[in-house]
Amino acid sequence: MNEQDTPILSINNLSKQFGPGCAHCRTGEADRLIKNYCPKCGAVYACQQISFDLYPGEVFGIVGESGSGKSTLMQCLYFDQEVSGGEAYIRTYKNGKVNLFGESSQQKRYIRNHQMGKVYQNPILGLRMGFSSIGNIAEKLIAAGSRDVGSMEARGRELLEHVNIPSRRMKEPPKNFSGGMQQRVQIAKALSNNPPILLLDEVTTGLDLSVQASVLDLIKQLQRELNISIIIVSHDLGVIRMLADRTMVMLDGKVIEYGLTDQILEDPQHRYTQQLVHSLL
Repeated sequence: MNEQDTPILSINNLSKQFGPGCAHCRTGEADRLIKNYCPKCGAVYACQQISFDLYPGEVFGIVGESGSGKSTLMQCLYFDQEVSGGEAYIRTYKNGKVNLFGESSQQKRYIRNHQMGKVYQNPILGLRMGFSSIGNIAEKLIAAGSRDVGSMEARGRELLEHVNIPSRRMKEPPKNFSGGMQQRVQIAKALSNNPPILLLDEVTTGLDLSVQASVLDLIKQLQRELNISIIIVSHDLGVIRMLADRTMVMLDGKVIEYGLTDQILEDPQHRYTQQLVHSLL
């Protein structure tokens, strides 16, 4: 089988629940919940049995309204949250044979530092605002085992140039930068160890439209040049239309539609997706 036809990442039945649940909601019957919330015990079923594959060089979009579970899903994939159940396999980690969610915290750190990069909606979560921009990149490289100061500085400069941060500002801390520039530094940091997978969580939310466009252009350009696999989460179908090859639509913690982006935008099947697409027109 061609390597391009084998998923780089496979997610099977990922679930995330907040609260212990009760006899009323544990039956798994959807009609016992209000959206994804149990009225009896207050448990929230943020992600319910989510499964999908990500292929080499693919941009995979996840779209849904606030509270649909898409950001919780991203937190689980990057180990910012513990899953309640499910499996994840990366082809380039232990030959894709070991469930990432069952690994030790030390191994999860290794996976975060070598197999994935993440760009957060809020740059404060992804950057140390008081460090220099180049220092932020060095931090990720050190976490992955680099010790050579000269090569880390060279790598930092190369990446920051790549995301259009002027060389005169590379020693400045991100707290001095605009939102768009902070996102560029986050992207450079996330790419520092050449991870096969990049996670982008609402990366253009809160940015001016012209800045959004330049960040999206940068992501497209990097994806083409590096042939990296990307999962991008957004509530904005315009962003998904511009970037994603395939798209998954989430509502109340569940996947309600899944397919080629063009197909979903031109012929949405679920009523919620139809409303989403209609709001874009």
